[in-house]
Amino acid sequence: MNGNIEFIGRSDFQTKIRGFRIELSEIEAILGQLEELRETVVIALDDERGSKQLVAYVVSRSAVLTSRSLRSFLKEKLPDYMIPAFFVFMDRLPLTPNGKVDRRALPAPDMSSFSLENSFVPPSTSTEKAIASVWSEILKIEQIGIHDNFFELGGHSLIATQVMSRLPLLFSLDLPISLLFELPSIYELAERIDTLLWVSGNSSTDVQGRLELPVEEDDEYMEGRL
Repeated sequence: MNGNIEFIGRSDFQTKIRGFRIELSEIEAILGQLEELRETVVIALDDERGSKQLVAYVVSRSAVLTSRSLRSFLKEKLPDYMIPAFFVFMDRLPLTPNGKVDRRALPAPDMSSFSLENSFVPPSTSTEKAIASVWSEILKIEQIGIHDNFFELGGHSLIATQVMSRLPLLFSLDLPISLLFELPSIYELAERIDTLLWVSGNSSTDVQGRLELPVEEDDEYMEGRL
């Protein structure tokens, strides 16, 4: 990211993300139901992976509000594809000379250093480190804790497919894509994989070399599974 926001969609603030047509003002209206929020604006931009993401800029009246609480509130009102991947808290929104929100002056979120509000717990086991390495590479996030939620980090179904094309090759296990939706943190996923490895009589200690597997092989593997 160079600090400049690339806007997606038409002048009526509609956009299309992962095949879904989204009215940005609808998300703003739902957020506007919270008395703790003074102002909010939602935009769509391209992240470092070339995927469109929703970003909500909010001015809060309360220090109690967090990205997690806003995300939880929206999940009760909207489908997952309409939940912003990023929430940026600001003291005030930039305005144009005529008093409207200056969307072009909104700061771009630093997606590469994006971290959740969980206390950061680094990967410690070989399984956790292998999963974290794949997530970091695909999500373009340098530091990921074992309790961070894959989908709250900006992951979605298409990115989940990329992740789950790598992990079975690393651990020599048949891991369905649905497993990531069921167990969206590194800690949960590593526990399940370790259990499967123990049952199969395999070990997770010999995966580091396989982390260098070319992406092309991942694609071929997924084509065989789908």
